[in-house]
Amino acid sequence: MGSPRNPDFQGLIVRVSLALTARQIPFMLIGGQAILLHGEPRLTQDIDVTLGVPPDHVPDVLSVAHSTGLNPLPEDPQAFAGETFVLPCEETATGRRVDFIFSTMPYEAHAIGRAVRVAIEGEDVPFAAAEDLLLHKLFAGRPRDLEDAAGVVRRKGSEIDWYYVRKWAEEFAKIPGREEMPERVERLRRGV
Repeated sequence: MGSPRNPDFQGLIVRVSLALTARQIPFMLIGGQAILLHGEPRLTQDIDVTLGVPPDHVPDVLSVAHSTGLNPLPEDPQAFAGETFVLPCEETATGRRVDFIFSTMPYEAHAIGRAVRVAIEGEDVPFAAAEDLLLHKLFAGRPRDLEDAAGVVRRKGSEIDWYYVRKWAEEFAKIPGREEMPERVERLRRGV
C-alpha cells in the first residue's frame, strides 16, 4: 500500500483498527488514506473512518478513542456527533487527526461490506473499495474531492465497476444538492 512511511502513523491506523474490531464496530478507512491506495498519492496526515453505526454509539467510539491515545475535540462529543455525524479526535502526542464518521444509510453498510483488506504491520485493515471511494469523493463534491476522484479513475479506471458506481450515483441524485452525481460519473467514465 502507498500509505505514509511513518511507522508511528501506520501504528495509529492499526491501533484504531484493532480497537474498533474489538468493539465489533464495522468500519472502513476513506479519505486521504484510501486515496493513497486507489488514487494519486498526496500528503495526508489525517485518518477518516466511516463507521457502520449511528451517532448513538458515541460512548463506544469514545472508548476506542481513549484506548488509542485520541482525545475528542468537541466539548460535548455526543451533541456534536448527533448534529454533524462526525466525532473529530486528535492524537495527544502528535496532533494527528482522526475523524470518526457515523452512518445510518444502507449504502454505507454495503460499502463497508465491500471494503478491501490491506495488511499494515501484520493486521488486515479495511479500506473503501475504489468504487466506494469514488462515490464518497463525488458526493462531497469539493474541488479537492473531484481531483481525487479523477485520480482514482486515472489509476484504476479499467478496473472500476461502472455499473455499480452509476447505480449508486442515481440513488444519491435523489438527495437535494446531489442531482449532478450521475453526470459527474459519466464525465469521469468517458475520460478513461
